[in-house]
Amino acid sequence: MSLLDSLGGSLGQMALKALPGLIQQVLPGGLNALLDQLRRSGYESQVNSWLGRGPNAPITADDLRKVLDNEQVRQMAQKLGIPMDQLFPTLAEALPTVVDHHSPDGTLQAPKV
Repeated sequence: MSLLDSLGGSLGQMALKALPGLIQQVLPGGLNALLDQLRRSGYESQVNSWLGRGPNAPITADDLRKVLDNEQVRQMAQKLGIPMDQLFPTLAEALPTVVDHHSPDGTLQAPKV
């Protein structure tokens, strides 16, 4: 069972809606900036799969560890209310779905505040 599944239907949907806003609070430029960081770090094919139609390519917790700095990780974990060591697996699982959900036409939509 995935983390999003274990959160339950409505809570999982809330997480999908809340993550871009949370990333926006931690990272100037928000989800777009995070995707740019991933592209520059060699994960362009994954990012493109999340934005495009079709299956989402996975990303691992270790991949995200290489891209995010400690301060970003600390702030995101704090805002999600989870331990820092759980952030990477949580983000690795949620990020492809969140980006896919927020880019129905292949372009990332700005989070609703």
